[in-house]
Amino acid sequence: MTQEAGRKTSWGGRLLQDGAPGGPVLRLVVRWLRRPLLPAARLWRRNIQLRVVAATLLMSLGVVVLLGFVVIGAVRNGLLETKEKAAVSQSAGGFAVAKDKAGTPVSSGDDSTSGRGSGSSVSWRNDLVTQLASSGQGAFYVVALGSASSDSDSASSNRGPRASGFVDPRASVPQSLRDSVDEGVGAFKTYTSIKFTDGQEAEPGLVVGTRLKDVDGQSYQLYYLFPLVQEERSLTLVKTTLATAGLFVVVLLGAIAWLVVRQVVTPVRMAAGVAERLSTGVLRERMKVTGEDDIARLGEAFNKMAQNLQGKINQLEELSRMQRRFVSDVSHELRTPLTTVRMAADVIHEARVDFDPVTARSAELLTGQLDRFESLLADLLEISRFDAGAAALEAEPIDLREVVRRVIEGAEPLAERKGTRIRVAGDEQPVVAEADARRVERVLRNLVVNAVEHGEGRDVVVRLAAAGGAVAVAVRDYGVGLKPGEATRVFNRFWRADPARARTTGGTGLGLSIAVEDARLHGGWLQAWGEPGGGSQFRLTLPRTADEPLRGSPIPLEPEDSRAARERAKAEAGAAQAQGNRLSSVPTPRLDRSTLPVPPTAPVRPRTSGPAASPAGLPGGGGAGGGRVVARPADAEPGARPVAERGEGSASPERLADMTDQEGSARGR
Repeated sequence: MTQEAGRKTSWGGRLLQDGAPGGPVLRLVVRWLRRPLLPAARLWRRNIQLRVVAATLLMSLGVVVLLGFVVIGAVRNGLLETKEKAAVSQSAGGFAVAKDKAGTPVSSGDDSTSGRGSGSSVSWRNDLVTQLASSGQGAFYVVALGSASSDSDSASSNRGPRASGFVDPRASVPQSLRDSVDEGVGAFKTYTSIKFTDGQEAEPGLVVGTRLKDVDGQSYQLYYLFPLVQEERSLTLVKTTLATAGLFVVVLLGAIAWLVVRQVVTPVRMAAGVAERLSTGVLRERMKVTGEDDIARLGEAFNKMAQNLQGKINQLEELSRMQRRFVSDVSHELRTPLTTVRMAADVIHEARVDFDPVTARSAELLTGQLDRFESLLADLLEISRFDAGAAALEAEPIDLREVVRRVIEGAEPLAERKGTRIRVAGDEQPVVAEADARRVERVLRNLVVNAVEHGEGRDVVVRLAAAGGAVAVAVRDYGVGLKPGEATRVFNRFWRADPARARTTGGTGLGLSIAVEDARLHGGWLQAWGEPGGGSQFRLTLPRTADEPLRGSPIPLEPEDSRAARERAKAEAGAAQAQGNRLSSVPTPRLDRSTLPVPPTAPVRPRTSGPAASPAGLPGGGGAGGGRVVARPADAEPGARPVAERGEGSASPERLADMTDQEGSARGR
């Protein structure tokens, strides 16, 4: 049951991951919505002037809206308060007239003014409403209603509803107000909607009412209805005026903010443009300075900084040219005496069997040191070519498997003495690229010999791969490895991991520097990864065709076996902590067939790996810089051995057989 539930959960997770019905549609909708927003978001992030103006407009709009509400509320309250005072005063006079009219005695012959006879009482309330409404035509309406006790009387009786100006009395006077008037004493008021019986549109109004006695002594309700049409028009006029004025103020503030920010942002943009041009090498660029304000002082300081930088850079360039010239001149001048010394040393070395043991050993040492001297001189000449930009690339389609095979054959004698086995992976299919076979072989010879020297007798794995527009060769060893930060410094000239080591053994210290320049000349990368005690891996990545930009490498810089070891150690530590520090067996993650396992002779211990350098941060990861492709010099001897073919630790096959453990390559560390 548990397994079935797990299978259901896994199937559901795969559905969600692969995209259930509706998933692609949702992603399409999100992509469609994001497409028009991306340019606006990019403009918002990059334009400070737009952000300041937009923020000013939003804050101004908020202030104007808040101020408008406050002003409109104050005007509205003032208008209503004035209207209420006038309405209460007007209605109080009308109530007094109605009370006097109901209590004034009339003559026996005067039937028109409604005495107390039953014949004239029918028209008494109509006359009252007409008389009270006549004094305010259009200013107010008068409504007379019966009390609650007489509300059931018909409209034809003297206690029925009466109204002026076609007002609907029952619909215009709220029932709550009628109840308050009928139960209370004094005048009551409220806001209502005045409705008419002749089809006129309803109007907002204020109604004031009280309870009185009619001519017969019966209670009735008298109301004054005051329309608020004029007040509503006044309030609408105030709203329109405020909205127009507020919009004008917001636009004006936005324009002012734009002008002010433009005065500040324009010099900043100019400084950014000048700084970008300075970064590209145009050192004569300067800012245009006008005025004496803070921006002007900033421009003057920027120009002074640029001038100082230009002077320092020119000074350093001149010093660098002098150094390169010195190295080149010294290297060339040393070739002639070195040739003579080499010839004499060869004669002495061939006759060493006739010498005593001490002299014979001295002859052997002399020959070995002359080999190192020649290698150093060749490397210096090659470095000088790279520095001068005169390195020539002779690219042609080559199969890297053949190059790797030649390199391994040359390194076999050294590997046998070190007890190291060199294995090759990924050579089942051709790995073809347009490259300079001589330079690629020199790079791989440096990497393989260095791996054997520093592998501490463990296996060295050379892995080839090709994918997309790139090919790669990785050399993996399981020796001392690299400390954090050494992955980038290992390519520096004459750099060693242990500065205390004497440079009486090993290579020239220029092998990896020349190798990274060779990779850069191809438009490729030479990168390093390592962890203390876990070995290291050097990866050479080249484009399949010349002048094709690299977008990635088919081999990961950090080897899979090291990553698996760290994951296994992390899983074991978590299981031990969860079970109370008891030992637990954690299954080993199964690696891919292409993953290179740790040799059984020296298992890799899980350590914290050093940071892997990115292509942009490494000396060989920035494209085809550092050298340029030029034609082969006309005076080059056909078939002559290329200068600086032997990089650091890159002895020829004949020399490798004579190398001792103390005269191994130092790998430039």
